[in-house]
Amino acid sequence: MNIDYPWHFDPQGRTASTDDADHVRDMIEQFLFTNPGERVNRPDFGSGLQQLIFGPNSPELAAALQFTVQAGLQRWLGDVLTVQTLTVDSTDSTVSVDISYVLAGGSDVQTETFTSGGTP
Repeated sequence: MNIDYPWHFDPQGRTASTDDADHVRDMIEQFLFTNPGERVNRPDFGSGLQQLIFGPNSPELAAALQFTVQAGLQRWLGDVLTVQTLTVDSTDSTVSVDISYVLAGGSDVQTETFTSGGTP
């Protein structure tokens, strides 16, 4: 059973579950928006992407983070997906990550965009 993220109840009042493709998407989101040191017993899990929102904005920093995120995804989720392309864009106070990946054992390319920051 794959628990849906963020955790919530389904219409029957049970813990909501999801399919494998959505579960992998949820795991990518958790990796991207977790800061290293935030998880108990996994101090090196996370991308540090949130730190870019309030840090100095530059294309060089976004490019460095792009390589760090891709390496982290390969390390933590390499058994369930293969990253095809990954782009990190930092504009003003908004960070956007575009990722194309293939699920393990599959051939269909999934494309997702994750965004954080910006004005509420």
